[in-house]
Amino acid sequence: MRISSLGFLAITPLLAGCSDQTPLGFESSFSDHPPDYYKFKHPIKKVAIIGAGVGGLISYRELTQAGFDVHVFERDYIPGGNWHYTDEFAADVPIPGPDLAVGDYAPSLPPKGVELPYVEKYFDIVNNKGRKKAHRGPKPIWKSLSSNAPAPIQQIRELPWPAGTAWILPNQKLQRYLRAFASWHGLNSNDNNPKVSYNTRVELAEKLLNEDGDEVGWTLTLKNLVSSGRGTVKATWTKQHFDALIVATGRYNAPYIPNIDGLKAWNDRFPDHIIHSRQYRVPEPYQNQTVLVIGAATSGGEISRDIITHVKGIYQSVRPQITPVPTWSQRDFLRRLPHNVTLVPEIRRFLPPSAEFNQGRVELINGTVITGIDRIILATGYRYTYPFLPQYHNSSLGVNDTAPADGIQPIVTDGTHLRSLYLDAFYIPDPTLVFINANFGMQSFTYAEFTSLASAKIWSGKADFPSTEELWRRYYKLYKERKGYGRHFQFLGAERTHENLRFFQGWLNEAAVKYGGRQIDGLSPELPQISAVWTQARIGSSLLINTVDSPSLDVLGLDDFGRNGTVVGTEPWAQDLVFNDYW
Repeated sequence: MRISSLGFLAITPLLAGCSDQTPLGFESSFSDHPPDYYKFKHPIKKVAIIGAGVGGLISYRELTQAGFDVHVFERDYIPGGNWHYTDEFAADVPIPGPDLAVGDYAPSLPPKGVELPYVEKYFDIVNNKGRKKAHRGPKPIWKSLSSNAPAPIQQIRELPWPAGTAWILPNQKLQRYLRAFASWHGLNSNDNNPKVSYNTRVELAEKLLNEDGDEVGWTLTLKNLVSSGRGTVKATWTKQHFDALIVATGRYNAPYIPNIDGLKAWNDRFPDHIIHSRQYRVPEPYQNQTVLVIGAATSGGEISRDIITHVKGIYQSVRPQITPVPTWSQRDFLRRLPHNVTLVPEIRRFLPPSAEFNQGRVELINGTVITGIDRIILATGYRYTYPFLPQYHNSSLGVNDTAPADGIQPIVTDGTHLRSLYLDAFYIPDPTLVFINANFGMQSFTYAEFTSLASAKIWSGKADFPSTEELWRRYYKLYKERKGYGRHFQFLGAERTHENLRFFQGWLNEAAVKYGGRQIDGLSPELPQISAVWTQARIGSSLLINTVDSPSLDVLGLDDFGRNGTVVGTEPWAQDLVFNDYW
C-alpha cells in the first residue's frame, strides 16, 4: 500500500448519499413509520452550553450559526477541556470513592433565601488555593502525553492542520489548536465575549416552571470563583434561565476507585503513596522506585511507558475484561507496554499495612504475594457523573435494566453508562437536554459536529424528530442489540462510529432538502487508510511482552496475543485503536 502522509493532512470531505443509513438499529428515514413527530413544549431560542472543550466549542459554532442565543459556561480559566495541561494536579481521591452524584465535585449552592447575586469573600490564602483547584478541576493529562490519534483524524474539519504537520500531536499543540479555534469564534478568554463565562461552574440545572406549573426551560445556578487580590478569593452565585441545555463536560471527571479489600487501610496509613492516574504528571518522583500500576488500558499502559526509564521496576496488574459484546481487546493495550514490565493478575487483597509502605504485601487472585512496592498508581478509569443534574442520578439501579415506571427517568446509575438517551445524546423524556461526545470509542473532534448540528436543526424546527413513543422504541431496540447495560453500552468503535455519522448525515441532509439550512459532508474515504498506517506504526512490532517474572497470558485470564505479532492495520480491532479513549 503506497500512501502519501502529506496528502492525508488535508482531509477532503466526502458528500455521501442518504441511502444505507441504518446503524445500530436506528431507522434511516422517519417516513418508515407514521409521521408522529415530537412537539417541543416551548420555543427554543436561548441555549446554555456547559463546557468549553472541543464538544462545547463546536456546539457553540453550530448553534450560533443557526441563529440561537448561546452562552458557554466553563469552570476552567481558558478553553480546551481535557487538553488544558497544567502542572497542578487534582485533589486526592477518597478511598473508597465518593457517591457518583458528587463524583466530580460536591455542588456549592448559596444559602437558602439570599438575594442573588450573592457574594462571599475568602481571605485564607492556604485554603484558597484548594478552593480554586477544586473549582476549576485540573485535567487528567500528564506532561508528555500525546494524542493516540493522528493529526489527519484528530482535527476539526473547519480548521485542518497545516500541511506538513506531524501526525503525532503533543498535548501542548492540541491546547494551542483548541485555543486558536476558540479565538476564531471569539470565545477565547481574552476575547471579552459576554457570551462565555470562564471560572464559572454550574452547580445546579433544574427545570424552569411557569405559574401554571408548565415546563418552560431550564434554570442554572452558577458559581463564579476568581482571585480578587492579595490571596483573596471572591465567589459570586447567580441564576440564569435558558430554553435548552447542552452538556459537554467530557467523560474523565469522576475517577473510579475499585473496592479492593485492604486498599483503604493502606491509604489511611500512607496517604501520599497512592494516586489515581488523573493526578500523574511527570516521572521524576518515581525515580528508583518500584511501582504497582493497577490497570492496563490506555492510561495505565502509557504511564508505564512514561516512567519506565526512571523506576526500578513496574508491576502491572491486569484484570480480564468480560463484556457481552466486543469492545477493545486487552491484548492490543498490552502491545504498548514496555517489555520490562512485570505483568501480574488481578489483586485479591492488600494485606494489613506494615510499618513501612514498601514492606506491605499484596495478594493476587492466583495466591501469589508481591512486596517491595514503593508507590501505587490506580489507572482504573472514570465513571460518568453530572453533579449539577442530581435528579437524573439513580445509583440504586446499577446495571439492572429495571427503570421506574413513573417519575424521572435516570441518566446515570452506576456510572459505567448513560441511559434514556436517543443516539446517546438526546434525553428522551425531554430533548431540550443534550449530551455531546458521551460515547467512548469515537473521535470527539468530528462527532460533536454532527450531534450539535442535529440539536440546532431539531430545536429550530428544521429537522423532524420522532415522537417520545418512537424514541423509546428505538432505544430499547438498541438496548437489546448492545446486550444490556454496562461500560460496553457506550462503546462505538470505528465501524459503528462511521455508521452513526452516515445516519446523521442522511437524516440532516434530508431535513435540509425539506426545510432548508446547512447540509453536512461525510468523512473522507481516506480515513481507514490513515488509521491502518497509524496503528501499524504504533503497535505493529513483532516484539511482544515477555518478561521472566510475568505469568503466562493463560494465568492472567487473557487471550493469546497471536505470537507472530503481525499487524496490517486494517483489522477491525486495529481500526478501533485509533478511536481509543478508554482511559
